[in-house]
Amino acid sequence: MKKKQRTSRTKARSAAELDARHDAGVDLSAHMDLDKSARPGRAVQRVNVDFPVDVLREIDQEARRLGVTRQAFIKVRLADSLVKSH
Repeated sequence: MKKKQRTSRTKARSAAELDARHDAGVDLSAHMDLDKSARPGRAVQRVNVDFPVDVLREIDQEARRLGVTRQAFIKVRLADSLVKSH
């Protein structure tokens, strides 16, 4: 009978050991499979939006100033507007 090969990059650790390492501030990212991670309730749906060229220039300028992408800037500004309106 073949022994099942491990696909993990790290050796198996108990929950208690991982808890202790977390409490000590150790980076546990090597123990996570981020390819399968998801944020419950945060499904994404792609949309297309048309902007006037002059508005896009302003968005791009502000995004560069903040050091973020155009998409990140638009998402944050829309989210901020929605929070303020409630």
